Amino acid sequence: MLQLFTAIYRAAGLGLLLAALATPAAQAQADLLGQLEQETKKDAATQLVDATFKSTRLINGHTVETPGEGTLVFLFSHNFGTINQGAATLFGFDNAQVRIALEYALSDRLEAGFGRSSLNQTLDGFLKYRALRQSTGLHAMPVSVTLLGSAAVTTQRYTDGYPRTLGLRTAYTYQALIGRKFSSDFSFQLVPTLVHRNLVMREGEPNDVFALGGGGRYKLTKRFSVNAEYHHLLSRYVASRQHNSVGVGVDIETGGHIFQLHVTNSQGLVEKQFIAETDGSFFSGNLYYGFIVSRNFTVKQRHRK
Repeated sequence: MLQLFTAIYRAAGLGLLLAALATPAAQAQADLLGQLEQETKKDAATQLVDATFKSTRLINGHTVETPGEGTLVFLFSHNFGTINQGAATLFGFDNAQVRIALEYALSDRLEAGFGRSSLNQTLDGFLKYRALRQSTGLHAMPVSVTLLGSAAVTTQRYTDGYPRTLGLRTAYTYQALIGRKFSSDFSFQLVPTLVHRNLVMREGEPNDVFALGGGGRYKLTKRFSVNAEYHHLLSRYVASRQHNSVGVGVDIETGGHIFQLHVTNSQGLVEKQFIAETDGSFFSGNLYYGFIVSRNFTVKQRHRK
């Protein structure tokens, strides 16, 4: 019996000794794994988030997107007349406003564009710069930020006898487009906006119009998505006489073309017109249905780093 107790005692002592030796080893292994995990995180590459939106346009307004360097984009925009005009104009088909434009990406961040629209015979141009791009990884950026500056010049003839120099015919728009791709299907952006008009025709009307826009895209299939856009007027004088621009539509991708079909209460196709000069309410049947067709052409091969 004494020998049995002696054997048990020795076995217990040996077990305690092994446990004492194993504990530091386990701790060292855990520390090593933790260090390896931290090193892996440090080495994780930053990945840019692509295709927040499918096109450089959402409904009427811009998106945070710019084409890749050396890409030329041809845009044909078309808004018919209002649906509530009735059968006399085939529910708006007889009346239409169009805009034809070219956009070119000088780099992956910088884009320039020029267009001509039939409403008030307007010429417009813009510069668009991607200041920040949404990314994942160690130095992740939660949003994309794109800055836009544009100018629009009305070239139509007036018969009211009021002199209009080139400066008085010009309006400027400044926007910061702040967007995020929340998932592979859903993207959203906010668009703080300032529209400055050199000439206003109503007494007491401010030259500056402030607005806050917003819009989103939800992808239903690989080539089909639904879009919505809204611009809320913050300037009281303008908000009391004009309406907020609202639009809903769909994007259909067919190879190199993107077809965008929409319904909106804004007739104009440049920022000055659809943000500051929308006359009818979306919810009162003052609706224009229209489309945008865009086609990309590779003019210059991108530089690879």
